[in-house]
Amino acid sequence: MITENKKLNPPSTDFTTLNYNCAYLPDRKVRMRYKYIEQSNKTFATEVIKRGWRRFGNYYFYPVCKDCNECKSIRIDVKNYKFTKSQKKSIKRNIDTEIIVQKPSLTDAHIDLYNKYHKYKAEKDSWDFKMMRNREYRDNFSEGANDFGKEVLYIRDGKLIGVDLIDILEDGISSIYFFYDPEYSHLSLGIYSLMYQVKLANILGLDWIYLGYWVDGCKAFAYKSNFQPQEILDDFPSLYEVPNWESVDLRTSK
Repeated sequence: MITENKKLNPPSTDFTTLNYNCAYLPDRKVRMRYKYIEQSNKTFATEVIKRGWRRFGNYYFYPVCKDCNECKSIRIDVKNYKFTKSQKKSIKRNIDTEIIVQKPSLTDAHIDLYNKYHKYKAEKDSWDFKMMRNREYRDNFSEGANDFGKEVLYIRDGKLIGVDLIDILEDGISSIYFFYDPEYSHLSLGIYSLMYQVKLANILGLDWIYLGYWVDGCKAFAYKSNFQPQEILDDFPSLYEVPNWESVDLRTSK
């Protein structure tokens, strides 16, 4: 039997990165603290995500940037969530979209879709573009899922058009990463995928959708403020501190 203390202290390799350029704010430097954990568990994942960490593959991390505290974790209040008119429209547009929830997988269709999406974002929004290879995709998305990491596949006419990576935690769903086929932009799959997360959380009796970070002034995160009501976490408390989440409306910060 695994004790609660052991669940919160899985064997890990810990390290901190050197400073590198911030992808969110120009002229800023980023420094990240990591735990590499091959055998994680839902309890640990829940407690660190609740305290502002993120997970990609076997890597758990949070920023420790000098003289900067702009990365704020935000979460959607599922129990009190009300769909907007535009969100309801996205649901109607996807009446013929098939959804499959399963353990994260890796196929040629995943890689092709990921690269197609990122090439589109590079052309449209000046994202850096680098071809994703199987090993890199596996490291970032397939590994580390254990019994709580899932992928939500969006399929239209037998074709994979969207992949949403999530963690189903003890108190909510952590939204990890979503990519889609730009040829299906008219379906508003980004909005629809979050609406499905809200629906799934309600079905499972979970209270929160963890949306990752909010960075004031970062256009790439502006969409996150549209999902109300929500709460924001200041700083990154330790596992032995109670996280202080507060209600916030970030729509005025766009």
